[in-house]
Amino acid sequence: MGVREQCTDWCVVADRSDSSTYVRMKLKAAQEANIDCEIVKFAEDVTEGELLQRIHDYNNNPAVHGILVQLPLPKHISEHAITSAVADEKDVDGFGVTSIGELAKRGGRPLFTPCTPKGVMVLLQEAGVDVKGKFAVVLGRSDIVGSPVSYLLKNADATVVVCHSKTANLPEIVKLADIVVAAIGQPQFVKGEWLKPGAVVIDVGTNYLPDSTKKSSQRLVGDVHFESAAEVASHITPVPGGVGPMTVAMLLQNVVDSANASFDRQRQRHITPLPLKLEDPVPSDIAVSRKQHPKPITVIAKEVGILPNELEPYGAAKAKVDLGLLKRLEHRRNGKYILIAGITPTPLGEGKSTTTVGLAQALGGQLGRIAFANVRQPSMGPTFGIKGGAAGGGYSQVIPMDEFNLHLTGDIHAITAANNLLAAAIETRMFHETTSKDGPLYRRLVPEKKGKREFAPIMFRRLRKLGIEKTNPNDLTPEEIRRFARLDIDPETITWRRVLDVNDRHLRQITVGQAGTEKGHTRVTGFDISVASECMAILALSNNLSDMRERLGRMVVASSRAGDPVTCDDIGAGGALTALLKDAIKPNLMQTLEGTPVFVHAGPFANISIGASSVLADKLALKLAGTELDENYEEKAGFVVTEAGFDFTMGGERFFNIKCRSSGLIPDAVVIVATVRALKVHGGGPDIAPGAQLQEVYRTENIDLLRKGCVNLKKHIENAKEFGVPVVVAINRFSTDTQAEIDVIKEEALAAGAEDAIPANHWAEGGKGAVDLAKGVMAASSRPKPDFKLLYDLDGSVQDRIERIGKIMYGADKVEFSELAQKKVDTYVKQGLGNLPICIAKTQYSLSHDPALKGAPTGFTVPIRDVRMAAGAGYLYALAADIQTIPGLPTAPGYLNVDVDTETGEIDGLF
Repeated sequence: MGVREQCTDWCVVADRSDSSTYVRMKLKAAQEANIDCEIVKFAEDVTEGELLQRIHDYNNNPAVHGILVQLPLPKHISEHAITSAVADEKDVDGFGVTSIGELAKRGGRPLFTPCTPKGVMVLLQEAGVDVKGKFAVVLGRSDIVGSPVSYLLKNADATVVVCHSKTANLPEIVKLADIVVAAIGQPQFVKGEWLKPGAVVIDVGTNYLPDSTKKSSQRLVGDVHFESAAEVASHITPVPGGVGPMTVAMLLQNVVDSANASFDRQRQRHITPLPLKLEDPVPSDIAVSRKQHPKPITVIAKEVGILPNELEPYGAAKAKVDLGLLKRLEHRRNGKYILIAGITPTPLGEGKSTTTVGLAQALGGQLGRIAFANVRQPSMGPTFGIKGGAAGGGYSQVIPMDEFNLHLTGDIHAITAANNLLAAAIETRMFHETTSKDGPLYRRLVPEKKGKREFAPIMFRRLRKLGIEKTNPNDLTPEEIRRFARLDIDPETITWRRVLDVNDRHLRQITVGQAGTEKGHTRVTGFDISVASECMAILALSNNLSDMRERLGRMVVASSRAGDPVTCDDIGAGGALTALLKDAIKPNLMQTLEGTPVFVHAGPFANISIGASSVLADKLALKLAGTELDENYEEKAGFVVTEAGFDFTMGGERFFNIKCRSSGLIPDAVVIVATVRALKVHGGGPDIAPGAQLQEVYRTENIDLLRKGCVNLKKHIENAKEFGVPVVVAINRFSTDTQAEIDVIKEEALAAGAEDAIPANHWAEGGKGAVDLAKGVMAASSRPKPDFKLLYDLDGSVQDRIERIGKIMYGADKVEFSELAQKKVDTYVKQGLGNLPICIAKTQYSLSHDPALKGAPTGFTVPIRDVRMAAGAGYLYALAADIQTIPGLPTAPGYLNVDVDTETGEIDGLF
């Protein structure tokens, strides 16, 4: 059996000695036609399983466009099993069930027509033979020629009779035929006297007769006695040189057709939207979600051009997507990249996630573009606490929202396991170093196995870091053994904490090591919520698996007593953490209420990290929404709508300076979500609290208060324009908003430099309610971005970068560093880690560090009380507020409402 491989058109051929001539003929013709072809030969004793696996591999290889199995196969292998295993779209022989079945149907549409029958029909056409109304006799009923050629003749409106060697009165029947196709497998079976004068004769036979005059002692003849038939027939094909070359030519044509069909499938992506049945008033989020039946995730994948082998379904409604897709589509231009941010929010939120989903529904479900919503995976802590889920809301949601908000595909669980493995490794290493001398410690680290001592592969990373070039563990000197085996971690410098995905306030500070077995080696530490782990930030910022591996390895968990950074790879855990996260790095595919695609991936804590979904999800979506090089970009490009954490000044700034710096991607437009309600707060309105009734001022028109609050919107627009990207304001409209209030926001936004300010009602109407917004975003995204720039470069000081953020983004007069913060910065610079981007952790309820300062405050000082490092993720985070990295639960937490219907298995009570 043979297979062909390479990048343009693929053909797979099987090879046996009795068919080597035919195989060589195919190969030669393919090469002459510039079709890349490889023949793979197998031994006679190859197993059926091995052949099936090879066919499976080629079915899943997008560079292979044709698979041809050369028959016959060895007797111990099922021809049916092997030929049936060839994917329909690569069955260039045309013998698969789908192609033959479609061929036999009236009006059927076979993917491929079998090569010899197809060649017969082309010969008739080229000879000018009008088949319509003719009486055709087909001699032979094989699945390779006889049956399929009879279908083709019948479909061409001939009257067809299929005969065979057992047919009675065969000469008399043949005598009536206008067209004779001989494929009976008997040499010179049809005689000239059988033929009707002027008949057209197609001889498909391939038979050998003894001939001593030939070098091979045999000659090739057909099923028709050529000499006698030629005297009667109007047209006759010779053997050799007749149908045989046509068979090869049709095979090559099928391969070309397969390649073109493959390219067309990638171009002709189309999302079939799910209709919405809108209700007024809008039901609860989970009720809306339940009333919409999602498409199978395999359908979503097919619509956007994800191949079956690139999809790993987790049930019917979610799946992981393999990163190999990036290689397959690397030639494509990216789609349009849209960042959703917001004004400074109230504790109720201003609908940023809902706008992300609603805009994607409008672009994809209403305007016919390929449009992805890329969102973070929510932590289950807030879901069961006070915040609830993060799937959007109303008629702009990710569904199924219960699966979205809970386990999804287990990525956060994998983060938890990886993080806590490293925490255990740190404690264990300190314990063994404290209780062991150098020699025994080294021998346990590098144990002897089968009489030989070898370094584990990961240990060479530490050896290189220490400048030790030796590869034999027995060659290290006592001093080298001490340096290698002892990390000498200073317990006071350990920054790595355990994590879990539960809001458990009592774990904020704990003491570990209290069991008697730990010999008094206790230490005060604590837990964070899982999404606050640096592992999660790395998942969000990694560009590929290799990048993630390197980032995990260089995470700094502590300092040695000598002041040197101690990394995950120093401990030897980088490879193990990567193994735990190798599936988590694959983005998760879901869908919106309108059946448009969603990538849900990563969920870094918005306070101390970027608060955005992953780089890889964006890169995958941009390629899937992208265009081929010869397509009209503005007409065909799709959209990727992604979200920044909190407002633009926090989340948007980090998105550009950290995420875009890591990914190399640049948004085509920024959308800033604003609400009348929040702007009134910034104009001096009373505080808003979750669960409390909104005061009258927020339910009635108040133009003065609103206009004062627009200073906050203006500042966010100015901040976004610092990066040189077009800005559109999305006015997330509530039922209590008046047209006069909408007009004020639009007026102020345009005056501040926004391209447009557009009201949207996607919460109540789904994508239909955001069509105007979508059109505005499409227009803005087409504008050039010649002035794009990041806020700072990395060659200045840490203090300069923090001050630049504080003064330009926040409006501060100055930034003050505590003694601790300055000491930390000095340490990082000494360790060679001072040239990283900055993430400032502060309140989300003010442009400043003080939640009481509303609007657009100025003249304040930002206090930096601490600076911490995320060396693997690749940034420093400065603390300008007391950030709790594991929330607590309220008196009446969300889990009180959650239960399962034991009859249906459905989850109730999520919101």
